Amino acid sequence: MQETIHSLDIQQQKSITATGIESVASFSETQIVLTLSGNNTRLYITGSGMKITGFSKTSGTFTATGNVGGVRYGGKSLKSRLFR
Repeated sequence: MQETIHSLDIQQQKSITATGIESVASFSETQIVLTLSGNNTRLYITGSGMKITGFSKTSGTFTATGNVGGVRYGGKSLKSRLFR
């Protein structure tokens, strides 16, 4: 089984780019929910004025703009996943 590489880049809380994305599970102006490739884990992006600017199912690349207020990975905060 091939391991999928995931990455997340947030620029000045105004734009977000993610790789290793399988699908966009749901989206609104205040929340975008992405499904990560390989393990069905969810990535929750919250904020205001959120707009999806690009998504390629083939490459797994996702981009969005808006006021990014928070990110949760798999139901836990990204901070708790990074700093165990």
